Amino acid sequence: MEPVPVLVLAFTTAMVGLYARRHRLAERRAEEVFRESLEAGLSEPVSLHPVIDPSLCIGCGSCVEACPEGPHVLGLVGGRAQLVDPSHCIGHGACREACPMGALELVFGTKKRGVDIPLVRPNFETNVPGIFIAGELGGMGLIRNAIEQGKKAIDAIASLDGIGRGDRADVVIVGAGPAGFAATLAARQRGLRYVTVEQETLGGTVAHYPRGKIVMTAPVQLPLYGKLRFRETTKERLLELWHEAAQRAGIEIRTGERMEEIARDGDGFVVRTDKGSYRTRAVLLAIGRRGTPRKLGVPGEERTKVVYRLVDPAQYRGRRVLVVGGGDSALEAACSLADEPGTTVTLSYRGTAFGRAKPKNRRRVEEYRDAGRLEVLFESNVVTIGERDVVLDRKGESITLPNDAVIVCAGGVLPTPLLRRLGVAVETKYGTP
Repeated sequence: MEPVPVLVLAFTTAMVGLYARRHRLAERRAEEVFRESLEAGLSEPVSLHPVIDPSLCIGCGSCVEACPEGPHVLGLVGGRAQLVDPSHCIGHGACREACPMGALELVFGTKKRGVDIPLVRPNFETNVPGIFIAGELGGMGLIRNAIEQGKKAIDAIASLDGIGRGDRADVVIVGAGPAGFAATLAARQRGLRYVTVEQETLGGTVAHYPRGKIVMTAPVQLPLYGKLRFRETTKERLLELWHEAAQRAGIEIRTGERMEEIARDGDGFVVRTDKGSYRTRAVLLAIGRRGTPRKLGVPGEERTKVVYRLVDPAQYRGRRVLVVGGGDSALEAACSLADEPGTTVTLSYRGTAFGRAKPKNRRRVEEYRDAGRLEVLFESNVVTIGERDVVLDRKGESITLPNDAVIVCAGGVLPTPLLRRLGVAVETKYGTP
């Protein structure tokens, strides 16, 4: 045999062997991550997520590499792709786009956990003419997707009969997160008469993101501003950019104003808030899935020491604080409080594991707990809130803790009753698109 072919054969054999070894190591790592997820009770995805058809998957690993959240959310197990760290999946959808076989489908909820999703048409109008839904409330909470939906909803609203006529607004936009903010810019760009109300501040849910990286899978066009070209940024920089865009466009957003009711008014609606009412041809709900803070419904919750959002950890310095919840906001609040000198922090969660929180937050809580900086009480529920203490039930055992403040981070109540009163169809998804 000639020397050159021998060298080529040897090189090819070595490369194939190296690939096979790396493939086996990757599979073992994926199996290990999946086993750890099951053992920790973190087997349920928290958002839109992929399901893989094993009959179509060829095990190429394109989806694994495409995930913006890292290399161990999806993995290859038994030669097929699998969601190995479900709690870390946030529904980017890049995996589906990367699959050459169309083996991945994005779904809401699981067989165990249903998710209420309002039914909308391709133009984001609900079954009730004139009521539109965009962004997280409709199930698509990623920044880029929400921005695109907000713009497309305004495109549809601009084509409605009655727009630009009479003494009413063309559209009332409820919420100023990614979808609502983009919709407001688009409404201004199109010359629509709009009113935008936001119960908190510009940014909506984004304003409550933890400090650090925000990932966008592709650039997106912001009306009256231009293309956002970054693939990653920080919450602080994104909000700064939005304030800059709002000022440049000259838009008005009525922050600190909460929507309370929507009623029919001829071919339009009346939107009532805690500060007034607005007649409008159309309504765009872009309020996110946080909704109104979920209350515990226990005696003593009306006390002034109970709040539903951590604003300034320093104000709790030296105090005894109970944080209630198991999501990212609860874990971040508990750790921020534990960083304050002299603060005693207890984190109460009704579940057996922090399945709804990001891994980095779970690791941080574990480190703080192991270091004695905070106490974690799983499978516990608040029973009563006293003036100087709180009573919890933990698997039938009553626990009384000295207490100066309670911070409830139990998520939000979706406006499902309001939607149903309006006649908007809402479907509970159990692992379906």
